[in-house]
Amino acid sequence: MTSYSIFIVDDEESIREGLTHALRSGYKVRAFPAAEPALEAIREALPDLVLLDLGLPGMSGIDALGEVKALSPDILVVVITAYEDVKSVVAAMKNGAYDYIVKPLQMSTLEVTIRNALESVRLKKEVRDLQEKYLRENLPCFVGESNTIQDVMELVSTLAKSPDTPILILGETGTGKELVAGAVHYRSPNFKGPLVCVNCAAIPKELIESELFGYEKGAFSGASATGKKGLVEQAAGGTLFLDEVGDLSMEAQAKLLRFLEEGEFYRVGGTKKHHVRTRVVSATNKDLGTLIEKGLFREDLYYRLAVVKVQVPSLNERPDDIVPMARYFLLEFSRKFGKEFTGISPEAEAALKAYRWKGNVRELKNLVERGALIGKGTELTLRDLGMEFSGAAENGNKDKDRTAFPAFPPEGIDIVSVQEAMEKYFIEEALKRSGGNESQAAKLLNLNHHTFRYRRKKLEL
Repeated sequence: MTSYSIFIVDDEESIREGLTHALRSGYKVRAFPAAEPALEAIREALPDLVLLDLGLPGMSGIDALGEVKALSPDILVVVITAYEDVKSVVAAMKNGAYDYIVKPLQMSTLEVTIRNALESVRLKKEVRDLQEKYLRENLPCFVGESNTIQDVMELVSTLAKSPDTPILILGETGTGKELVAGAVHYRSPNFKGPLVCVNCAAIPKELIESELFGYEKGAFSGASATGKKGLVEQAAGGTLFLDEVGDLSMEAQAKLLRFLEEGEFYRVGGTKKHHVRTRVVSATNKDLGTLIEKGLFREDLYYRLAVVKVQVPSLNERPDDIVPMARYFLLEFSRKFGKEFTGISPEAEAALKAYRWKGNVRELKNLVERGALIGKGTELTLRDLGMEFSGAAENGNKDKDRTAFPAFPPEGIDIVSVQEAMEKYFIEEALKRSGGNESQAAKLLNLNHHTFRYRRKKLEL
């Protein structure tokens, strides 16, 4: 059971003793006769709740409240006043007090106030724990200590505090732009709302508008008889992530602009105005400035989407993070495949650092996954990675064929796992070369579009 700490600050000894006696059975309680010693104690160890008398000797209760909130905005303060001084109470609430109680104190009323306040503390801690758990488990692209990536994460943490400021994430394919969007969402006040991700390049242009904004029944041939909520509505109270936003049609761009400016939209085929509050985070690996010059992207929409921009560095710009990330992925896939890998050989580490990562973090992850599937023992080697035959260790800047197969091991191989890993790799490559266009990617693999989408969904790509 969580044990909460409460500081009591009151110049009346009888009140301090009475409250301490009443509360110490359920909470960790400390009492102070003035604001100054209480603030010293708060600097040493933050309490969960402060019961603060407004009529203190020395520093006033209002001033003390400001000092407490400056030390930690998360500390809840319930102010105590000897009489219902409206001005003092209003001032206290404006300065961040959670609630107030009036002397003479009624323990039944005080207990309810404390219980409600600490429930708020519990919920905040629960949200923070969930956020930290998500960030630990789902942001491998930020593993590492390079100054470059630390600067990005510091910016992301700052931007996340706003619940609705639009953010545009820029970076090469595979750098982890979607993970940045996830970091923004899970560190924001919208954390408990949904994170809805949309790959604008994967949705046919003729369907993107209805997918984003929904449609009414009978809006077009083949429309559902009951209509459909769009992704914007599904993201209400949360975050809408528009990946490859440069692929939006001009019609969809116009509707998106209206939504960003007014917070309202119409479903396709509808006349009813809908209002939704959600943060829009978008991403692209394209030069939107060039698209604007060609008349393929609205300049006014660009400025609405790019209120704040986050540039995600390529893996080649943060070489010190390559090996830590590879180790992270190795442990992840070792657990997944029931392997016993504990590290990477020095030769393999050198090859990873020398390699030119066109596919960035995604390419590194796929390479380590392939190695974890094929490899044996406790140490990932050049042969496991397929780099022994690719020449990557000799010259990482030359375009070599890193997909060469390792020698067939004497103990045999799990062919099904290898097939899946290779299929995953080539689908990723086809999507990269086609700029995310599924139809073109399917042609590169000699597959029909339906089969391609089925395989992509099955492999969770």
